[in-house]
Amino acid sequence: MTNFKTLDDADVAGKRVLVRVDLNVPMSDGVVTDATRIERVAPTIQELSKKGAKVILLAHFGRPKDGPESQFSLEPIAHAVAKVIDHSVHFAADTIGEKAAEAVGKLKNGDVLLLENTRFHKGEEKNDPEYVKALAANGDLYVNDAFSAAHRAHASTEGLARVLPAYAGRTMEAELKALEKGLGAPKRPVVAIVGGAKVSSKLDLLGNLVEKVDALVIGGGMANTFLAAQGVKVGKSLCEHDLAGTAREIMAKANAANCTIILPVDAIVAWHFQANAPFQAYGLDAIPEDGMILDVGPQSIERVKAAIDDASTLVWNGPLGAFEMTPFDKATVAAARHVAERTKAGHLVSVAGGGDTVSALNHAGVADDFSYVSTAGGAFLEWMEGKPLPGVDVLKK
Repeated sequence: MTNFKTLDDADVAGKRVLVRVDLNVPMSDGVVTDATRIERVAPTIQELSKKGAKVILLAHFGRPKDGPESQFSLEPIAHAVAKVIDHSVHFAADTIGEKAAEAVGKLKNGDVLLLENTRFHKGEEKNDPEYVKALAANGDLYVNDAFSAAHRAHASTEGLARVLPAYAGRTMEAELKALEKGLGAPKRPVVAIVGGAKVSSKLDLLGNLVEKVDALVIGGGMANTFLAAQGVKVGKSLCEHDLAGTAREIMAKANAANCTIILPVDAIVAWHFQANAPFQAYGLDAIPEDGMILDVGPQSIERVKAAIDDASTLVWNGPLGAFEMTPFDKATVAAARHVAERTKAGHLVSVAGGGDTVSALNHAGVADDFSYVSTAGGAFLEWMEGKPLPGVDVLKK
């Protein structure tokens, strides 16, 4: 049972529907190079169009500093959207005012219109009530299908939901249902895998997870900080030695919450940070002073697989090693494929997200085999940290 309204609750025929989508896609020479985010929102756009709505898309692109900047125009992206949804997409050179009103006024039922970059107006990021009012003048209903921007209380992500009847789009709906299965009301035991370079960037995340999961696997460069905090000599590895006390506090908090922290028990060490550099596996008591830990070792991989086998639910953010370089991708790939196997066999609900994580799962060839993979970087991380998401909270019934 969802506690937010979806498209199933909306009567959209003949209505002007303002749809917040994520079109912040990679571009090169005016051409979209990765249409994943467009593909994610396509079902919502197509459904609204088929139901006879006048579909008006709102999105930001990049970080324009002072009003309209041609390199941040959404106009070239309109062509990419049209291609993905197999439907013509009109474009208006503003989000409010005469240009927007004129374009909206010409729409017939089923038409799709993309308005210009919402961030060309300072009122967007300030969530200015006057800008919200001007945006709302062109719509009868509001649909948010941009979970990736839901951690920001901006005019087009939060303000509009306060002045128009508001609904979650299909992508937002799927994301929220998946996240509820991940940490909201998960089937236990719950295991989290957290990797990446630095503990400092994930303090809130680790602090929240140890109180919500049954076991926490820590990998990547951040594992070195935890190992060093326990007296392990990590050589020239990436390590935040000044956070040793913080690492010990997190471990004490986990112990109090009956959360098992799983750290590497061996390591893959190299002497150069580059692909295919000579490497060797070492026990933690024998890390060379001039060596760098670039991946967890074979015994650690088996330990991580055992934790995955014990889990009914798994959430994942961050790689276990320097996965961008062979052969230091071995642990991340092995763990990802094991999660995929357990998920496909029906033994595991697996939810993953974050930019590096998505890249790692794609690299392992298993992104489609997880229960849900979120492309929302900051919003996914803030959800894992237990922080409120303004663009989601405002949709609740």
